[in-house]
Amino acid sequence: MTLLIGRARDGDREAFDRIFELLYPELRRVAHRRLARSSRDGVMETTALVNECYLKFLKREALTPADRAHFLAYSATVMRSIIVDAARLAKTDRRGGDAEQVTLDSELIGALPAASDEILDIHAALQDLSRIDARLGQVVEMRYFGGLDDAEIAEALGLSTRTVRRDWDKARLLLAHALRS
Repeated sequence: MTLLIGRARDGDREAFDRIFELLYPELRRVAHRRLARSSRDGVMETTALVNECYLKFLKREALTPADRAHFLAYSATVMRSIIVDAARLAKTDRRGGDAEQVTLDSELIGALPAASDEILDIHAALQDLSRIDARLGQVVEMRYFGGLDDAEIAEALGLSTRTVRRDWDKARLLLAHALRS
């Protein structure tokens, strides 16, 4: 994998395609875990998220990750931007866009927060957290938006798994406080 990433960084499109082919099942797993949290809103489907991720990678001038862990960490960042953009679009459509206005009789449905709202709230809180401590922001991004586990995050950031767990605990507390406000 590291050799393929090196070749892809040098502009070899076949190596890039092979990386995505090899990591496709893992990228789908990551995307599925992330999207399962927002399934009620139907912001996006797993395959669409992975395919959008692939297209965003293609648009980049150069591939910068050094190894598999960095590639997956960067994929988490790309998936985050795709999910946030889709949530913004869904919120825009829901607020009037081209959608036909329909009155619902059920107060319960209206009382539930939409998954796109949750995604946008978390995105805003994550931006604030990243300004305070960039590493905490990276840990949350890789875990929440990328679905990576502690070991994968530790490898990508060059930290111990214990440090990643402490960072995750600290970030969760800060985000929970920010989201309650």
